[in-house]
Amino acid sequence: MSDFDFDFGFTAVDEAELEAVQQATTQVTETAQTADQLQSRLDNLFNAITPLLNNLKKNPEKEYILWPNRLTKVEEFETKLQELYTG
Repeated sequence: MSDFDFDFGFTAVDEAELEAVQQATTQVTETAQTADQLQSRLDNLFNAITPLLNNLKKNPEKEYILWPNRLTKVEEFETKLQELYTG
């Protein structure tokens, strides 16, 4: 065996071939999907609450709000928020 035949026992690989990089890429993809799902749920919550706030701001000069069937409407809205929150 000559002095120049010793290869030190390793071979070159691309970054994509490393198992650690593959695992990290998979985890990043899963985390991005989870973040997208959470962002979608947050957007839905925001879009559900905004009309309520806009209706409450409509006529600030009036002291009273006429809200027929308030309990039913609030319970329906609460149910909708729970569904959005739990996904």
